[in-house]
Amino acid sequence: MSFDPRSNSADQLAAIVESARRLGVELDETDALQWMTKIAAWKAYDDVEVDSESGVFGHRIAMLDWSPQELAYYRQIGRIVELTDVPDVCETALALSGSSAQSKIQTYPGDCDYFERVNIKAPTRDEACLVLGRVIRKKALDTLKGENYQLVEVRFGCSPVEVTARGWHYKPGTSLSWSPRELQAGEIAAVTADGEQRVLRWDEVALDPGWLKLDWLITDPIRGKLAKASNVLDATWEAPDGAITPLDGYLDPYFQEVYLQADSIPIFSKLVRHVSADAIDDYVGLMEREVKKYLTKDVNYGKAAKRMYNVFRLTGRHAEAAYVRELFDEPTTLLYQVWSLLRAIDEACDPDNPLSMDQVVAQADKLILDVVSVLEGAAESEIVKQLLILRDMISREHTGEALSAETEAARQRVINVVNSFFRERMMALPEIERYMNTMSEV
Repeated sequence: MSFDPRSNSADQLAAIVESARRLGVELDETDALQWMTKIAAWKAYDDVEVDSESGVFGHRIAMLDWSPQELAYYRQIGRIVELTDVPDVCETALALSGSSAQSKIQTYPGDCDYFERVNIKAPTRDEACLVLGRVIRKKALDTLKGENYQLVEVRFGCSPVEVTARGWHYKPGTSLSWSPRELQAGEIAAVTADGEQRVLRWDEVALDPGWLKLDWLITDPIRGKLAKASNVLDATWEAPDGAITPLDGYLDPYFQEVYLQADSIPIFSKLVRHVSADAIDDYVGLMEREVKKYLTKDVNYGKAAKRMYNVFRLTGRHAEAAYVRELFDEPTTLLYQVWSLLRAIDEACDPDNPLSMDQVVAQADKLILDVVSVLEGAAESEIVKQLLILRDMISREHTGEALSAETEAARQRVINVVNSFFRERMMALPEIERYMNTMSEV
């Protein structure tokens, strides 16, 4: 059901409105129509829009969903997570991504998601990788712990061989996870598939940086809860002749990013000239693989819905995109915060992570109060019931230890009831139901 501005838009909206009303989903018809009209007019890949008042910029599609309401807050957190420039060596451009960049429609965003382009100028690729490694490690060590944040994990470097470390199994070439303790030591103690001890050192794996990401836990003063602040890095090497080479082999497109400072336009413009002409197809393919994963393997209908939104708005399915857009701009999607709580439980069970079970219980209390304040009906009552049971279970658990079987069962019941909630709302629109059925096929 793609939107054609020359057709009867009222007829197209009618189907969305009917599906939304059937499940009590609030839908602003005027806003939906305006958004469909604007996105249908988009044509050019290199269509970048600058908000002159705030100084942010991004692709026109991303800017349709961005709101300046919490810009000061995001810039404040950005100072914690960003890699900073090193004159003549490292230049950067920091952006919001994910639900943080879609603050106009994400009434209850999940985390503080950032994306940063990091361009290293060096004589050789190997030297660029080593410089990148030093910059990332310094950033991580400088932000191990602060008044309202603490480092949780850094993804850096690829395992040269098959190993197991801290319960993680790595195949050759997969991204390594560094705990704060391992980061400080500069090495990971591992065991190979043959049972031999193996030490993976930061400087040695730096020559194959792989997927790069830093994660912190922060105290969110606006929403009154713990949140994760993450920064995904897209690193490039600029050779003396000006050639740009992605250090992980792929230069990311910019459909989900809202850049926080206008003075990063020059570095942004220089890098995105090298984005593949097939970037839209590549991006949609990536999103659809994730949709399939969250529908069939790591089942999470909330995450699947967010990725479907990105697919729909780039492939002409504008009516479907408008429905999902409105779905995430209404009180019931507060339940997306359940996934943050479940991840916090996992982190409190990890002895290498700094989160305590008492902090998780406090987050559960806040979520339960919020859910009670905005939701009503039989389905919502069942969700509150299961959250209360889970909250009681985790209050008896100990930090750094695996969950008991009873608590794990309660956790799974919460997952099931929240997944059912989101699945029902997505399947209400026949076109989305057909798409989900197709993506769920083996």
